[in-house]
Amino acid sequence: MDYNADNSLSYYCFSTIDNSLTIKIQRLTLFGASILILGYFALTYFERLIKYPLLGMSETSWTIMLIIVYLIIVFLPWIRKYQFVYFSDEGDCIIFRYFESGIFGGKKNSVEINKKTFSGFKTESRFLGLIQSITLFQQYKEGVAKYPVIYISALSKREREKVIKSLKQFAPPL
Repeated sequence: MDYNADNSLSYYCFSTIDNSLTIKIQRLTLFGASILILGYFALTYFERLIKYPLLGMSETSWTIMLIIVYLIIVFLPWIRKYQFVYFSDEGDCIIFRYFESGIFGGKKNSVEINKKTFSGFKTESRFLGLIQSITLFQQYKEGVAKYPVIYISALSKREREKVIKSLKQFAPPL
């Protein structure tokens, strides 16, 4: 879906969005899940302190179930392409700073586009809305530059709407 300016907007409030708290919670959850699964293995297989069947389930059933839950916690952010995202439209530039927030992290990226040369953006939603992204465009003398995709899946719905509303404000009319 492509977006351009909506001339009916007469008043605009500048915004800054930073999803670092979401990313910290995700990493703490991963750390906590790792500690719990290691504790489970230590108590079940090394110390033999947990007696089975437990709640009607065997040792193997518990192990398989906990490993599946752990793998979901580990790989869901990777599958959804979670990124730390900092967005600001204060001043003369639109600024995005972002990096992959998975197990190993990723290269830090920054995009700064002067509002006068900002030429629009495109949003994309894939896999039933689990993966959401924005592609930015900037006008140069030689033509239009397309920036790499920024994944906004880790932003809350309200934060995504705020970013899109801001970008619409600065995109040129069709």
